[in-house]
Amino acid sequence: MKKYLNLFDFRQKVNYRTEVFAGLTVAMTMIPESLSFAILAGLTPLTGLYAAFIMGIVTAIFGGRPGMVSGGAGATVVVLIALISSHGVEYLFAAVALAGLLQLMVGVFRFGKFVRLIPQPVMFGFLNGLAVIIFMSQVDQFKSMGGGENSWMEGTALYTMLGLTLLTILIVSVLPKITKAVPASLVAILVVFGVVYFLGIETKKVVDIASVSGSLPSFHIPNIPFTWETLKIIFPYAMVMAGVGLIESLLTLNMVDEITNTRGKSNREAAAQGVANIANGFFGGMGGCAMVAQTLVNVGSGARARLSAIIGALTILLIILVGGPVIEQIPMAALVGVMMVVAIGTFEWVSFKILNKMPKHDIFVLILVAAVTVVLHNLALAVLIGVIISSLVFAWESAKRIRARKRVDEDGVKYYEIYGPLFFGSTTTFLEKFDVDNDPEEVVIDFKESKVVDMSAIDALNKITARYQKQGKKLRLRHLSSDCLRLLSNAESVIEVDIIKDPTYKVMADRV
Repeated sequence: MKKYLNLFDFRQKVNYRTEVFAGLTVAMTMIPESLSFAILAGLTPLTGLYAAFIMGIVTAIFGGRPGMVSGGAGATVVVLIALISSHGVEYLFAAVALAGLLQLMVGVFRFGKFVRLIPQPVMFGFLNGLAVIIFMSQVDQFKSMGGGENSWMEGTALYTMLGLTLLTILIVSVLPKITKAVPASLVAILVVFGVVYFLGIETKKVVDIASVSGSLPSFHIPNIPFTWETLKIIFPYAMVMAGVGLIESLLTLNMVDEITNTRGKSNREAAAQGVANIANGFFGGMGGCAMVAQTLVNVGSGARARLSAIIGALTILLIILVGGPVIEQIPMAALVGVMMVVAIGTFEWVSFKILNKMPKHDIFVLILVAAVTVVLHNLALAVLIGVIISSLVFAWESAKRIRARKRVDEDGVKYYEIYGPLFFGSTTTFLEKFDVDNDPEEVVIDFKESKVVDMSAIDALNKITARYQKQGKKLRLRHLSSDCLRLLSNAESVIEVDIIKDPTYKVMADRV
């Protein structure tokens, strides 16, 4: 029973006022983004709002990170635009449900922990690039309501929008220095709303994007043929969406961990994201993932429990059902100002301070990840590129560190004491350490300070053994850790090595 009570954090000390206000603020900032991306993908506005509600409520209750906010994120729907245009919205719902199933499997099989392998320069680049995207998406709101796609506001309309945006930024920046009793973002939205309403100022509003009124989402099985051909169509999209959603969600989880100095549960979050997307597929939502900007608004408002995200999701549902006419009158300048402050806060300014202290390859990775994020708007690809480059650099640096200390004992046996990991990157250097022609009749390779990591390492051991056997000499291995012994045992049908058994010796890898 305690396990289920913990889902709702009943034992956690909750500041209810802060949580409620933070949830209301999050809902206000989530609506325009969900609407914008739904319209961008050629979907109805309600498809985006349903996704915001379903993702928000499911992950708030069952997710692995209190304080984190999920919704109808653009990062996930963007990868499905091609599917929508070629096969229609029903295929979208099927792909979203399948992506949710894949994410659920990641959580169930506990693969979420692999996000810990993402290096810090990749995180810096990801956040910096995301900050630029958030900021530039707000700049797009300065386009004219009646003009074409590239028609920017001019004259009074532009100055009004700029003035209201600056007022919002001023309130959000200054109010926390006076009081933190209520979230500055919510106060800014209400103040700007009041100024526009009571002074009768003409400016761009939420209603100019789309209507937000509707009904409860209803259960609906995607109207597609359940055939192998259909699966071949939707599976690639579902797989990419699942990957993008998980990467963004788990990176957001890590970000909140650092801000709050607590630790979330990545596998539980992955499973919750999966359940939420499955629900989206059957209730008419466009799917989604964690929303970095809204999460920062939530955490920045002081929210630390699940209640704020639940309030945010329920507020969106209430708006869909009855509050649409009011919300539609909120000036876009207020929401733009809030999101611009979020973008500035998202940017890792500390990365500039430590730039000259970082290794050159880390600087390259940071800049590359940020550039790919900004140019391609593909967060998953940017992170993947960063991880691959960082891994290759690590492998190269580790390969250069393998060394061999040589000695001959009183019995004439020569020892090669290996230092550093033996893996695919270091096998060539490893094989060059041995003087097979001039070595004595018996040679021992000591792995006390080394580790046999992969199949390339096993193949290297097989090759060096064969060289000594060809010379009629005996080569033996000693001080192998238990996992190294298992690797060699599994490959005994294809390799031939002589291992000195020493069951009482505990190498460092076994003690860790």
